[in-house]
Amino acid sequence: MVVESAATLWKLSSDNLALLEIEEPELARYFLRLVLKGFIAMVQSSVQVVDFSSFLSNSDKTTAIAILKSFQKTGFVYLVNHGFPEHDIANMFDWSKKFFSLSHEEKMLAPHPPSGTHHRGYSPPGLEKVVQHMYDTKDLAENRSKLQDVKESFESGREGDEAMPNIWPPEYVLPGFRKACLDFFWDAFQLQKDILRALAVAFDLDETYFLKFHTKPDNQLRLLRYPSIPSEALRTNQITRIDGHSDFGSITTQILFQDDVGGLEVEDPNNPGSFLILALILWPTK
Repeated sequence: MVVESAATLWKLSSDNLALLEIEEPELARYFLRLVLKGFIAMVQSSVQVVDFSSFLSNSDKTTAIAILKSFQKTGFVYLVNHGFPEHDIANMFDWSKKFFSLSHEEKMLAPHPPSGTHHRGYSPPGLEKVVQHMYDTKDLAENRSKLQDVKESFESGREGDEAMPNIWPPEYVLPGFRKACLDFFWDAFQLQKDILRALAVAFDLDETYFLKFHTKPDNQLRLLRYPSIPSEALRTNQITRIDGHSDFGSITTQILFQDDVGGLEVEDPNNPGSFLILALILWPTK
């Protein structure tokens, strides 16, 4: 199912909001803010809003084609009713907040290795500097000295990865954090496979075609926090959040969950130099 208009979007949201107001008034107000941001997103961008439930229930080809068309147009798609329980998403945000609320010394008990190719563990603000197609060591050092990425992150993946083993804080530091990350990782991997199935259907291929190329879950779960900073520092290019870059892979980090602050921008491939502001749309799943 494709959500083609703001009126349809509001009808879907109103139905869900009425139910939420009965039992969860705080969640209802939060949800309304997300809906309004969704309206803005529909006006500002051409990223398609697609109800994924019809594909999950019966491999609906119309839904699959809508996802493919949005990928072809902008490289992104808004998925609603994606089958990922909202409670699990909210729970992972809670764990993320708990982790980043730890002291610096506690977080550094799981340090990201010096190598930029081992994407595991904790990176404090300023450690990571994202660049686009810059490979010379001298150029990288000069770029890093001029402008820092003010964000912190924690990365993990599947257990048993020989090339990139996980780096966890000791269990006593944050009991339950390791299990929460691993559970979320495997749920996200299932969503990835569902999207790959949809793309195969859209290409008129066997539904499992792409799955045979993704049998090994060499993915990463990346938790990110962007501390508050003076807006003037951004306007004057004293610091950055995360510079423009391209991600590589079949489906990259854009199985993405933002909080109600948002912030992700995508360059419009049909209009280079202009950017689409991707507000988050989360729907209670059916």
